[in-house]
Amino acid sequence: MILMTVNSGSTSVKLAAFAAPQDAQGTGTPQAIARERHDGVELPAPELLRAFLARLERAPVLVAHRVVHGGTRFTAPTRLDESTEATLAALVELAPLHNPAALRWIEAARGSCPAATHVAVFDTAFFAQLPRVAAEYALPAALGTALGVRRYGFHGLAHEAMWRRFAQLRPDLERGGRLVTLQLGGGCSMAAIQRGRPLDTSMGFSPLEGLVMATRSGDLDPAAVPFLAQRLGLTGEQVLERLNHDSGLRGLSGGISSAGGLLDASSPQARFALELYCYRARKYLGAYLAVLGGCDGIVFGGGVGEHVPEVRAQILSGMAWAGIVLDARANAAARGAEARISTARSPVDVHTIPVDEELGLVRAALPALAAPASAPPS
Repeated sequence: MILMTVNSGSTSVKLAAFAAPQDAQGTGTPQAIARERHDGVELPAPELLRAFLARLERAPVLVAHRVVHGGTRFTAPTRLDESTEATLAALVELAPLHNPAALRWIEAARGSCPAATHVAVFDTAFFAQLPRVAAEYALPAALGTALGVRRYGFHGLAHEAMWRRFAQLRPDLERGGRLVTLQLGGGCSMAAIQRGRPLDTSMGFSPLEGLVMATRSGDLDPAAVPFLAQRLGLTGEQVLERLNHDSGLRGLSGGISSAGGLLDASSPQARFALELYCYRARKYLGAYLAVLGGCDGIVFGGGVGEHVPEVRAQILSGMAWAGIVLDARANAAARGAEARISTARSPVDVHTIPVDEELGLVRAALPALAAPASAPPS
């Protein structure tokens, strides 16, 4: 059987195809047979899908779609049909940059692969059961939970994949023990995971909260939004646009949005941007050590987390007091590959683990082949 994934973002899409494992229960590992990435806004979904499908020997029986936001309604992979898509459309206001693109690709894929089972896999699902103290803001119910204003968490596929692999690497720890995962790419987030259960994560109501990112500000006093709107003559939505696309490393450095690129920059402002980026991550790490009561492991993933050893070293500098001792040589050598980068005597294991979101998508969606179709959540 051929299995396909559609991993769409606001300005890109990644398509992949896999040969199914021995049975639809996923007891084996699906093998990738084709991958493509396309960057751009309003990409021609039908045309790109037709070209990708033409590369395959047969039509896929399953198409797994990454959907960034499932709200509180979708907390597990869900079969797609007209009814579930209508329910998803109602969540667009929670993820206006990402969910509309996902719905557009879902519509195109259902047209291109009408006989396949289509399944939505949600980036928020891994964090659906956050403890209440981590999930809620200090708001009256009428302003908060009644309106869906709460902390959802994002990058769930990546954080879950890092946890699962670390648990395999450390079978002596029950379900991976106490783990801090860092997904550092264009968007950045961290999670505190205790034996497979997320206790906290840095992104909240939207992917804007938390760490400094490539173009997003991360944590910001909300009073700054109306202040900036008044001073600059902008609407609140326009201010949020600036916070999402013109802030973070790009805004601080004066134009460089890549953490790796900042290493080669000589200006004091570029050095400060990188310092703040790493400081914010180290600050969250300290908080999550408190949440977990210490930790057994730290895992770096994402383009920056996997490929930029200088950033990893700066984030973890001065953390020996917490049992985190980096092996400088192993860290410098780890670029895009799985590796242990802590010393043998470090009480906390530190690893780089490449994240394959497409493999995670197809694994999450596979059980839907054997499960009967069901009504969407109410």
